[in-house]
Amino acid sequence: MYSFKMLRAIILMIGLSCALGAADRTVADHALDAAQSAYNKTDFKTAVATLPNPSDAQSWELLGKSWFMLGEFHKATDALEKAAQLYPRTSDIQLWLGRAYGRRAETSFPFSAMGYAVKSREAFERAIQLNPANKEALGDLFDFYLAAPGIVGGGTEKARALMPLIAKYDPEQVFFAQAQLDEDQKQFGSAEAHLRRAAESTPLRIGQVLNLARFLALHGKFEESDKEFLRAEQLAPDSPRVIYTRAETYIKTRRKLPEARQLLNKYLTAGNLTPDDPPRSEAMKLLKKIEGS
Repeated sequence: MYSFKMLRAIILMIGLSCALGAADRTVADHALDAAQSAYNKTDFKTAVATLPNPSDAQSWELLGKSWFMLGEFHKATDALEKAAQLYPRTSDIQLWLGRAYGRRAETSFPFSAMGYAVKSREAFERAIQLNPANKEALGDLFDFYLAAPGIVGGGTEKARALMPLIAKYDPEQVFFAQAQLDEDQKQFGSAEAHLRRAAESTPLRIGQVLNLARFLALHGKFEESDKEFLRAEQLAPDSPRVIYTRAETYIKTRRKLPEARQLLNKYLTAGNLTPDDPPRSEAMKLLKKIEGS
């Protein structure tokens, strides 16, 4: 005869197991929330420390992004690969995986760099396949095609072929993308004209103004460049992005280096940085360039 005592024991065990599982999920959710909060405040070390044992795709993705921001690109690709294995059809995971492999390519020996560059391209392409409206992935893949040699899958014509998608899903970037194509073909007058149209068509987006300011400086039009940087500052006072871009541009053009140093020190101590701004580690690298010049 079936024992109802045994049935009750089984039910109690199942209930206890479910309760423990729910408790584990609650702990994991709290850890993820705390790590996300730290990440949003650009406290990437705390974000990493808060996720010691990730078990889900979101946690692995956030861990990978945090390692990326800390300049630990090997660790970033490892974490993002695990996230991609769990959620293979997530466009944003593929986007960050492409970025991490791209930075590994930039910081590796030539032979290894080629393999990482191919993986970067493949991840960006998957991101677009999964979500053609992913603006950041479109921009990153466009940049890759334009900058990378054909041996790893780059090429100007591949970049040009993305223009219809950019026009459809990110129309504000069309003039800037065309300017990049023009500059790649040494058509500098046309590139400048498109950058000016980009800044005029989206007058409140400081990114387009900064693109124009940077271009003018790199082509020796320093007075005009300084005016555009001033316009960007007026549009967004104390913007970390403006501060960083000005400093980076001064260093690239080897002018106003004392001012560039002041700007970078201001950037490093800024309390309003977001994950969309360049990580402080990049500002430190620029400071080292000044000291070595």
